[in-house]
Amino acid sequence: MRRVRLSKKNINLIIGVIILLVSAIYQTLQPKTQNISNQAKVIPTLIASQSAVSAKPGAELYLVKVARVIDGDTIKLETGQTVRYIGIDTPETKHPQKKLQCFGKEAMEKNKELVEGKLVRLEKDISETDRYWRLLRYVYLPTDASPSGIFINDYLVKEGYAHASTFPPDVKYSDHFRNIENQARINNLGLWNKCK
Repeated sequence: MRRVRLSKKNINLIIGVIILLVSAIYQTLQPKTQNISNQAKVIPTLIASQSAVSAKPGAELYLVKVARVIDGDTIKLETGQTVRYIGIDTPETKHPQKKLQCFGKEAMEKNKELVEGKLVRLEKDISETDRYWRLLRYVYLPTDASPSGIFINDYLVKEGYAHASTFPPDVKYSDHFRNIENQARINNLGLWNKCK
């Protein structure tokens, strides 16, 4: 049998090809989300929408399905990612160190009625995630009547289900949220009526 001698250059080339093949195979076998620390890096499987063409600048031009509502200001997407609404805070229902707060259940039920099982459009401000790795977003529910849809963060504050709550650098609608919170308080809506 004749021996074949390979030069260093050929050996390096063969090793490089093997590394590329192993890397490609490894990446195709990996699950979409490996752990919570990678959650923010996952690009959701999104569904293109006709109404997304007229979306506001900064808005993601796709719709994603809400798998379930966690509480009044937090949802879980079908992709497994958790989204915390920017600029608002609803009374607690599931906080480990706080008891059920006044109007928390009502806020959660209203959020469920609005978005659970539905396709929503997300809009980012500055931050990608909070310290708990939840995506930070403004959330819109497209409707037949309006391509831009119902601005969920706005709706919850306007109807008295949430307080305006600003955490810089995500301040795009902070003045607006404070103004509509004042109107809800003046009109004695929701928690402003029940939680005195």
